[in-house]
Amino acid sequence: MVTLLAAPAEPLTNAGDTQLVLAALLGIAAVVLLIAWGKVHPFLALILGAAVLGVVAAVPVDKIVTSFSGGVGSTVGGVGLLIALGAMIGGLLAESGGADGIVERVVGRVSGTALPWAMAGVAALIGLPLFFEVGVVLLVPIVLLVSLRVNVPLIKIGIPALAGLSVLHGLVPPHPGPLVAIDALGANLGQTLALGLLVAIPTVIIAGPVFGNFIARYVPATAPAELLPTRRDADDRSPTRPGDGRLDADGDLVTEDDLVNPGTGRPGGAIDEPDGRRSRRAPALWAAVVTVLLPVVLMLLRAIGELTLGEDTTGRKALDIVGTPIIALLAGVVFAMIFLGYLSGFSRTQVSGFLGGSLPPIAGILLIVAAGGGFKQVLVDAGVGDLVANAADGANLSPLLLGWLVAVGIRVATGSATVATITAAGIVAPLADTLAAPEVALLALAIGCGSLFFSHVNDAGFWLVKEYFGLTVGQTIKSWSVMETIISVVGFLGVLLLDVFI
Repeated sequence: MVTLLAAPAEPLTNAGDTQLVLAALLGIAAVVLLIAWGKVHPFLALILGAAVLGVVAAVPVDKIVTSFSGGVGSTVGGVGLLIALGAMIGGLLAESGGADGIVERVVGRVSGTALPWAMAGVAALIGLPLFFEVGVVLLVPIVLLVSLRVNVPLIKIGIPALAGLSVLHGLVPPHPGPLVAIDALGANLGQTLALGLLVAIPTVIIAGPVFGNFIARYVPATAPAELLPTRRDADDRSPTRPGDGRLDADGDLVTEDDLVNPGTGRPGGAIDEPDGRRSRRAPALWAAVVTVLLPVVLMLLRAIGELTLGEDTTGRKALDIVGTPIIALLAGVVFAMIFLGYLSGFSRTQVSGFLGGSLPPIAGILLIVAAGGGFKQVLVDAGVGDLVANAADGANLSPLLLGWLVAVGIRVATGSATVATITAAGIVAPLADTLAAPEVALLALAIGCGSLFFSHVNDAGFWLVKEYFGLTVGQTIKSWSVMETIISVVGFLGVLLLDVFI
């Protein structure tokens, strides 16, 4: 069970408890209202909310700025690099066709009754390095085609796929939410990853295939024809840029970067064609799977080493290095560059383009995460976290329940899982100092579960699912919103169950 151990830091203000509570409520209310009613970007909303919180708490303005800036810097340094590296892995998987290969191989080898389970498994696998929105874009066309091909209700296989993506997005690093919670609480990443996977497996099963099979009877859905993936014949394609107009085997325009000297061999058996075009082939399935799992395995090995090996042993030191999150994700990027990029026939310029192209879409996420780190730091430095910690201790309120409830409230109000995670982690951060390492990891997971509760009309993911599956608002609430709530509740129950044995 949860055990209390240590003490918090010195606050920046002498404000009383009532004033601190009012400051916290007004700061959070400012963020919620600006996002939900004012339609202000969460990045600006978090900055303004931190200002409101600090002013009401009577923190000197210069210290508000210093505290906020410090929180931004530490969050970007601890989380930003990992998000960027994870995005690069996802970009290479998507652009090389590796993610498609995983999906098609699994789906092509299972029967109709096993398809929901297969889709949940595939979504969870490729969801490890991919952001939720990217995973949806990759998976939905496959889900639509499979539904038509084998005559399985769309919702029956769509919900398991969405559940696999959503659970991994909310509970397992290197996704932004879990990374932010881990960084804010000082949790051990390897332990959080291992415990997160234990919680994720039953949660995906219940919210995915089990719920999907049930709700498919009540939510009929037809694949939108305009969203079905189609491929034009080569004769229909025309070059859009100046040049000789030659197309490669995939129908892509051959650029100067693709031209090579005839007869030169390429790695992996790809041979240049006589007319100077580089041949390309789909990456091997094992390469795509290893790309996804390599960072996870390295981080898990580090966690195992911390539990089983002495601190001064060579094996422990080696695992500590290779299992460091930045090193593990960097290893995944390098592996993907080689086996999904160069050995699949892509040029160095193309691989570099894939990596660079994966970064702009996460700029907004990085800004929100950074501002959230600043908001969290103002909360902590003003002494709000200490107040919450003392109240929770006096009322015998479980930190896990508190973290989950705060995340639930902010998630429902703002529609943002990331904002909910950041704010909840900031509020309960002082409690982490009073917990043993495994309980801190469980606290990060409890917050992650709360951040997924009941997605509705103020969440971009709600509309993404509605449009991709051709649902009405009511149907989306019955299927997607209820699924998210099941994930939140079942995942949190799993966290509480683990807490009994740790």
